Amino acid sequence: LQMLERQVVGGEQAKNKDLREKRKRRKKYADERRMRLAAALRQADEDSSDWVLLKVYDSIQEEVRAKTKLLEKMQEKLRAAETEIQDLQSEFELEKISYLGTIRRLERDLLLFQQLLEQAQTLVRRDCNYSNLEKIKRESVWDEETGCWKIPQPVLQKTRLP
Repeated sequence: LQMLERQVVGGEQAKNKDLREKRKRRKKYADERRMRLAAALRQADEDSSDWVLLKVYDSIQEEVRAKTKLLEKMQEKLRAAETEIQDLQSEFELEKISYLGTIRRLERDLLLFQQLLEQAQTLVRRDCNYSNLEKIKRESVWDEETGCWKIPQPVLQKTRLP
């Protein structure tokens, strides 16, 4: 009976050494993989108890409590992220409004200066190089180092008749 039992308990392949070695290797690989996964989960978020998902529980109530606590932590993180997003959006809106106000102010100033130039251009003598504003614009150069325009000096061009 014992001899028959030994043959039946392991099945047909009970005495196959290769099969036993293969099972041991599979089990060892699965254990190593489970350990690496648990270590990676712990390392990913030390303060979070995500690794609690791999724990074996004594009762269903204990498992429910642990997972409820984990759910509450995740919901708190979600709420914090949502408030951060809202803060960033409101900050962006305030900056946008500020930039638009600056642009409007600069456009008004530009219009004022253009109108002043048009009025003052009629007062400039015809034999001065400043009588032609387009020419002055073409000859002006922006200097990156000083951050200002280099404008040609006013010159009076006296023409003498032969």
